[in-house]
Parts: sequence; C-alpha cells; structure tokens
Amino acid sequence: MDKIETLAALERKVRWLATWMVHNANHIRPNDDGLKVGGHQASSASLSSIMTALYFAALRPEDRVAVKPHASPNFHAIQYLLGKQTREKMENFRGFGGAQSYPSRTKDIDDVDFSTGSVGLGAAQAIFASLAQDYLRAKGWGMDRPEGKMVALVGDAEMDEGNIFEALLEGWKHGLRNTWWIIDYNRQSLDAVVREGLWERFEAIFRNFGWDVVILKYGSLQQAAFAEPGGEALRAWIDTCPNQLYSALTFQGGAAWRKRLLDDLGDQGPVSRLIEKRSDAELAELMANLGGHDLPSLIEAFEAARAHDRPVCFIAYTIKGFGLPLAGHKDNHAGLLTTSQVEKMRAELGVRPGKEWEPFEGLERAAELRRFLEKVPFRTDGPRAMSAMPVAVPERLDVESAREMSTQQGFGLIMRGIAKAGGGLADRVVTTSPDVTVSTNLGGWVNARAVFARENLADTFRAERIPSTFVWDASPKGQHMELGIAEMNLFLMLSAFGLSHSLFGERLLPVGTLYDPFIERGLDALNYACYQDARFMLAATPSGVTLAPEGGAHQSIATPLIGMAQDGLASFEPAFVDELAAIMRFGFDYMQRDGKAEPDQFTWLRDAVGGSIYLRLTTRAVEQPQRTMNAELEQDIVNGGYWMRKPGPNAQIVIVYQGTVAPEAIAATGMLAEDRRDVGLLAVTSADRLHAGWSAAQKARENGRPHARSHAERLLAGVPSHCKLVTVIDGHPATLAWIGSVYGHQTRALGVEHFGQTGTIADLYRHYGIDAAGIVRSAEAISPGRPVRHLTII
Repeated sequence: MDKIETLAALERKVRWLATWMVHNANHIRPNDDGLKVGGHQASSASLSSIMTALYFAALRPEDRVAVKPHASPNFHAIQYLLGKQTREKMENFRGFGGAQSYPSRTKDIDDVDFSTGSVGLGAAQAIFASLAQDYLRAKGWGMDRPEGKMVALVGDAEMDEGNIFEALLEGWKHGLRNTWWIIDYNRQSLDAVVREGLWERFEAIFRNFGWDVVILKYGSLQQAAFAEPGGEALRAWIDTCPNQLYSALTFQGGAAWRKRLLDDLGDQGPVSRLIEKRSDAELAELMANLGGHDLPSLIEAFEAARAHDRPVCFIAYTIKGFGLPLAGHKDNHAGLLTTSQVEKMRAELGVRPGKEWEPFEGLERAAELRRFLEKVPFRTDGPRAMSAMPVAVPERLDVESAREMSTQQGFGLIMRGIAKAGGGLADRVVTTSPDVTVSTNLGGWVNARAVFARENLADTFRAERIPSTFVWDASPKGQHMELGIAEMNLFLMLSAFGLSHSLFGERLLPVGTLYDPFIERGLDALNYACYQDARFMLAATPSGVTLAPEGGAHQSIATPLIGMAQDGLASFEPAFVDELAAIMRFGFDYMQRDGKAEPDQFTWLRDAVGGSIYLRLTTRAVEQPQRTMNAELEQDIVNGGYWMRKPGPNAQIVIVYQGTVAPEAIAATGMLAEDRRDVGLLAVTSADRLHAGWSAAQKARENGRPHARSHAERLLAGVPSHCKLVTVIDGHPATLAWIGSVYGHQTRALGVEHFGQTGTIADLYRHYGIDAAGIVRSAEAISPGRPVRHLTII
C-alpha cells in the first residue's frame, strides 16, 4: 500500500469510529434520563481528511494542536488508533468519566495539548503558545528540543468570534512565527450556511496581518477534470456556485449534480461529455473532491509550510458531514445518523456486528497498517505532556512599608523587590498587562527587567535624552510582554505562558495585571485558562468603588464572587501590604504545585493540587499595622482570615471585613466597644478559601470524618451563639454573607449592590452604608445596645 492509500484507509476508519462513538452514545448505551447525548457527527466528518493528514503524516512530537471542539470524536478515534485512548473511554463518550465532548487537557487521557470548547479560544491559544515558545527560546531555554508548530483547527463559523481578531492583531505586533491555522471552510454554521465570498475576507485579513495564505479549494480529481476538454467551464461553474446550492446538491447526490450541471452547462460539447462520461457515483465523488478532503493536496501543503517559520492560514474547502448520508444538509450540525444509515455504513466498510470498535476491522492488510501507525512521526512512546522542576521561592518577600500605603502600591514594591533581588524566581517571572502596566504599578518591575521583544528596540525618549519615569527599552532579555487593550488576550497569554512547563518543559511564572472591573470583559478566556490548569498570578486593581471619581464604569461589584466561583483560581483580597507579601510568597509556590487532589487534613483545602492566584487590590492608601509577621499569622492570612481583635466570651457583636474597608471596620469596632464588651474584629483575606475549606470539611463529616474542622470553623468556634455578625466589603455583600451559616450566627451583610456614582471614597462609602457609621447602624439594628456616640471619620 502506498502512503496515500494507507492514509485513505485510516481516514475511513477514523470517520467510522467517530461516527460509531456518537451513535453508541445516543442509540445503544443505556440512557436513564432520556436526553439526547449529541456528538456532532457532521462537524467531525468535515475534518476527517485534514486530521488524518496531520496526525498520521504532517505533525511531529514538538507540535501542539488545538482541535476544533466539534471534531472531538475524530481526535479520540485518532488517539485510539495511536494507542493513546481506550475503548472503554470511547464507549462512554460524553458519559461520566468517558472521553470528553470537547478535548480537555485535564479530563481526557489522550494527550490533549489545548482544551477547547468555547469556540475561538483554542485558535487564539495557538498564537499565544507560539509567543511563549519564542520567549523561552530567546532566553536560551529548551534549545535541546526543535521548535514546534502551534496548530489550530478552526471552524469557519468560529471566525465570527471577536477574540479571534484581537489575537491576530497581537500576534502581528509580536512577530508571530510557527503558527498554522487550518480553517475548516465547510460553509455551514450551527444554524445556516455562511455568507458568500467569506473566504475572500479571510484571505485579506490574514494577509494584512502578515500571514501566508494557502487556499485548498480543488482536490486532485477536480484538478484532473479541469485539465480535460470543457474543464475550465466546470471550474468557473464551481467558483460561482452559491454556497447553499453546493451544499444542497451535495446532499442530493450524483443524479442532482448531473441534472444541475447539464441544465447550466449542457450542449457545450466538451463539458457535456465531461459530465456524461461519469456515473452518478463518480460525479458525486468528483464534486465532493474539495481541497480539504484531498489527501495528496493536504500532505503537499503541510510539507511546504513546515519548511519555514512564517505563520500560515490554510483555507481548506470541505463538506460538512463528508462521507456521511447527511453531508451538505443545512440542518446536519446537531443531526444524528439513523440506525439504518449506520447499518448501511457498516456494511459498506465491511465492519461485522460486534466488531465495531476493532481498530483494523474491515481494513485490508492490517499488519501493514499497524506497522505504519507504529512509525507515525507524531507518535511518542510516553505522554507528550512535559514537566519542569519547581522554582525556589524565598521564605519571605520583603517590602518597604510606609505609614500609609495601598495594596496596589505594595504589589509594585514587592515586584520591584523581586526584580532587584534576582535569582531563579526573578528570572522565571514574566509579566504582562493590557496597556495598563504603569497604572497597575508594574512600572518598577519593567524598569528593572525591561520589555520583551525578539529584536532590540530602543526607547526613543531615552535615546533623545527626554526625561521619563519609565524606561521602555525592548530586547530578548526583557521579561514584560506588553499587550494592547484586550483582556481576552491577557488571559490567553497567561494561559499559554502558564502552561509552559507542560507544553515546552520550561517553568515560567506569569504575572498579569489589569483593572479589576475589566475582568468581566475577559471572563470566557479566564475560565478557559483555569479549565486548562494554567498557572498564573493575576493582580486586579483598582477594585471596588475605590476609583470613586471615575464612576461606575471603573468600579467592580461582582468580582469577589467571580473569585469565589472560579475553579482553579484562589482568590485573595488583602487589606494591608504585609498580608499581600505573605499571600504572594504563597502564590508563587502554589502556582507550581502538582500534587494529589485530596484535601489537607487541617484546612480541608486542596492546596497540594495548586492552581492560579487572583489578587483583588486597591488604589486606596490605608494606615499600615505596625506588627511583626510570624509563622502563625502568615498561615492564617494564607488560609483566609485571622482575628484582628478576638471576641471575648460575652461578645454581642463581631465585625467581619475583607479588603480595603479595614479602616471603617476598625473604627466601627472602636465605636461599638464604647457600650459593649468583647467586640470582635475578624479580618478576612480570602472569602474564597474560607468558604472552600468550610464546604470541604462539611462533606468530610458527611462522609464519616466527624473530626474534620475548617479554618473558618476554628476561627468562629469561640464566638457565643447569641453573638451577631456584621460583614462588610467593598464589593457584593454575598461574598461574606455565608459566614453566619458556619455556626448559625445571625448576620447582616453590607456591601455594594448597584453601579457606583462619581465622588470621593467617603461619599460612596457613606452612600452604600459601608462607612464606619453605616457599620455601626447595622450593628445596632441587629444587636441593640446603648446609643453609640457617632464619630466623623476622615
């Protein structure tokens, strides 16, 4: 068997296994709830040829691929043939513990490079992975391994996603290399057929961003037909045929093709003969022989692109549902083959009943195919996911503390201190920001460590001796990736750089900054980064309503709840800079952990697993406590909270605060202490970790571990049952409202629930009732006592 014959046989097997996998899930496997399982047989089939050419011929072990979400069945089938997927997982496709609906780094066993699912993000991730590879090589790391191609298989409808174009622009700015996008141009979206001439827009966009564009429109059979007498007329008809008509005729088959072509091109002598000499089946095969289904054309194009490092966009014409009875039908996206259609396909492929999962069933010369698969260039003996040694983190991150500071200022000083200290930690940190580097206090770090570029770029202001606070020289030695104003790109870059240990075997510790309210602009990409188990530190500032003069557009309300809800992200909101230093020290270590998911028996947090860090910081300067940080206090801060003022046995009221409202909470505690004994003040540094530990401890007790106690439970254990809690945060009050449920204490939760106005911080805090007087009023309402003498807090 020659190479093309072999690949064609494997393509048919891939398409069968993918189709059968979905059919089994929907029609054979027991279905207790009666819901359609789904699986996108048509969307997968349109990529069967391209993925066959890639995985069995073009790819190398150093290449990384983001598979179009709906081509997941193809991916699992290919990995099964390569020995990286199990029959059991495929039989349970889209079932509990089975092969995933969309390729997942963390849940699939078959060497997924990039998780996909939210359309558009996998394609953009390939760009930022390529930039990460360039960054590592500029540092001289990983030079013992060849450069890989970062490949994205992209559905044409995915190109409607806005983040696609943001990523293309950022790639152009950074001189993108070694990236392939293969657009599955089947001209069908979920609901309809795409607009005419879309490929021309794609071609223009990619060429304008400096990409090579390879259009794979005609297959070998079509090219041969064009060389026949009358072939040019056939080519012209294909070029002008509307997308909907081409899809409809594909679905109808050879007889429909014959009638339409003869109606439009008949009585032209050579053209009529070209059509008439082919049977209906041959005519249907000819018209379906588009470039994206022609293995010789695909192999040739991929081999040519490997010879250089320029980014390449392949626009591959395909048919949605290629090789299946529903090919071309506009409703085929979520359509499923009927049992009779699958039985017909089985018979055509020579697959015997009961042998549906056999890798070589129905194929001739199975021994040759087996040997071919063993020598596939992409194949590796072990897992392709890499690892890297952890970077040592100092026991303490020092910071020069002033009498009054903001946590944003403290963050900048800590980062500058890391830069000046040098060593392994400083060398492996890479920072990035969407055009807010200076306003998020990363300027000191950048001055010390410079901006990254693959080529030296001088700071013209500096060269012209114009005084400037910041030095923006750029070179391969730099450690800051400057981005445009696109938060999706920020999170995608953090995701790619935060996977460098797994993708490229070299550890990076990415730190990103942005305005806290604009986390919501990039939430899809943030969730995607966490779902991939990328490791990064996110410093979001200013938070809450503390950027008061700029109004509601620059004020964040819901972000503490996002921090609590987002899996894979440990959220912190320190009030003081010494807390921030302890948290960042923990964070750099936590980002590198890769242990078991079993919770710690003391905190009931899954700290051994590690994850990413979110720091909710503020621009508001507050008076810093004069204290010595000891190990016990540092651990309490990291675990989520500590007593600023521990309540006594007769406590009637406890104030619980998180973040920058510390001065108001402290003042209110003092005011309440005038007529009440034993008033307590609980400083929460992470509602996320307090809640996670409490929830896990409850589950542990329910599962037979009666002595499980979380940090939140230990903190509140001594608070009398009659005591009332008042919680306060510059954010949504639900963040802390749950704390009363730990032991059933009546709770009044204060916070911000509506868009802020312009004004001073004092104006807004007073307006929302989170100033000292507002806290006292709420405390008096929930726990009446003697009227308190109200003070004006300045």
